[in-house]
Amino acid sequence: MKNEYILSKKSNCKNCYKCIRHCPVKSIRFSSGQAVIVRDECISCGECYVVCPQDAKSVRNDLNTARRLLSEDAPVYASVAPSFAAYFRGSTFSSLQKTLKKLGFADAEETAIGATIVKKRYDEMVNEGRQDLIISTCCHTVNLLVQKYYPSALPYLAHVQSPMQAHCARIKRQHPEAKTVFIGPCISKKAEAESYPGLVDCVLTFDELSAWMEENSLVLIPQDEHIEESKARMFPTSGGILDTMEKANPDYTYLVVDGIDNCIRTLEDISDGNLGKCFIEMSACAGSCINGPMMRNRSHTPVRDYMAIRTYAGSKDFSVEAAPAKQLHKEMPASPLRREMPDSLAIKEILQKMGKTSPADELNCGTCGYDTCREKAIAVFQGKADLNMCLPFLKEKAESFSDNIVNNTPNGIIVLNEALEIQQINKAARTIMNIKYEGDILGDQVIRILDPTIFFDVMETGRNVHDQRVYLAEYRKYVEQTVIYDKSYHLIMCIMRDVTSEEQARERRETLSRQTIDITDKVIEKQMRVVQEIASLLGETTAETKVALTNLKESLNEE
Repeated sequence: MKNEYILSKKSNCKNCYKCIRHCPVKSIRFSSGQAVIVRDECISCGECYVVCPQDAKSVRNDLNTARRLLSEDAPVYASVAPSFAAYFRGSTFSSLQKTLKKLGFADAEETAIGATIVKKRYDEMVNEGRQDLIISTCCHTVNLLVQKYYPSALPYLAHVQSPMQAHCARIKRQHPEAKTVFIGPCISKKAEAESYPGLVDCVLTFDELSAWMEENSLVLIPQDEHIEESKARMFPTSGGILDTMEKANPDYTYLVVDGIDNCIRTLEDISDGNLGKCFIEMSACAGSCINGPMMRNRSHTPVRDYMAIRTYAGSKDFSVEAAPAKQLHKEMPASPLRREMPDSLAIKEILQKMGKTSPADELNCGTCGYDTCREKAIAVFQGKADLNMCLPFLKEKAESFSDNIVNNTPNGIIVLNEALEIQQINKAARTIMNIKYEGDILGDQVIRILDPTIFFDVMETGRNVHDQRVYLAEYRKYVEQTVIYDKSYHLIMCIMRDVTSEEQARERRETLSRQTIDITDKVIEKQMRVVQEIASLLGETTAETKVALTNLKESLNEE
């Protein structure tokens, strides 16, 4: 599963489109009832994982990779992100270091050491003043955002390794045979490690480490610890990079931009050439790394997390040497997306298929996850979305289909509220009761057109009535009526099937049968007299003949 850092659980996706709505770059494809990440468009911010209400997303678990590294001959060193003080609140690095050694690590160091190296290089760049605008490159998600979506801003990236990379590279220089495992709050660090092989051999989240410790029944034991030379522990807070820098060049303006939406707007401003001579600390997560996806997943509170980091950090730098610029250089080539864009005619055709035939129909409600109907149409063209993701379209389609059924069924349908006021009446019902227009009766009491007794009975007893045949004397109609009370919607529905012609046919059959019986009676009586006369002349009994004729009469009566 290389290059797949956020995984989808197909059985859990409930079509809520929340992941699309929150994805800053809309790198989600929705099809066949499943939201799937488009890998080449993804910037690994983890928003879809954090916001999913159905637990349909999971982060790739790399514990087995870490265990495999520990099982091999090479020593394994852990690089622990400074945000550990917020995640394992109340713990110290010494206690975490001892726990990691119990898991099999040769040793553990703070990534803040690498942060100190990086911030020194930032200060050098500012003092040199050669780069008019400098964007920090500690956040891999920001780097991916620039590489994929704002390549025109690439010259302004610092092109300096992240603290994770600088620290792990330092460990490997000191221990050439060593393997390194970074542990932090970020999903995109997994992507960064694999994009720049050879520096970081495995990345674990704090959640993975916590689960590993639990498996081994290991508990962090707080210890007294205060190191004044630990200023770079501030890095995971908003403004933490700038707080550690000297900022000696007054020609630069020093800015903090956090939160992916703010980053996007700033990069647009930069691409338009509106900013210059400034150093921008940029991080994708609002509040920076202490509000990373693996921190938010545990419902951490940003203020207490910030205070935990501030309290734990010292006022001086770690005692580490600066690294040569060439050694810290990081290549970040442009990776612009090549997506086919529809022309205006194609967009118009897709909008029309969604029932949006004029600009007034484009509600831009955002329920599909896209900000505008036109953005949604583009996504449909690119195969990332389908027409049925539009809620107003589906609602209108369902209502239209429902109305079509109600208005074209031969059965009369009347819908009442609990006050027995008519809410809906279809054409067939109006025909039964000789009502010309729907507006003539809507909102009125049903007593105007029908006896309300049955509706009261159904509401009071809770027992629905099915196929009850009644005669509507006022309309000279026979109907079979079904009355249903829906308590959840507080509505009563009456369905009437006009059976007048059936009833009239039955009455005609009964009249004909009675006439046939009367004629038969007269014939039998006449025949009996004739038979009696013949029998008296012949001297024979009429008993058998009488029985036969009587049976015939009874048979006709039964019919």
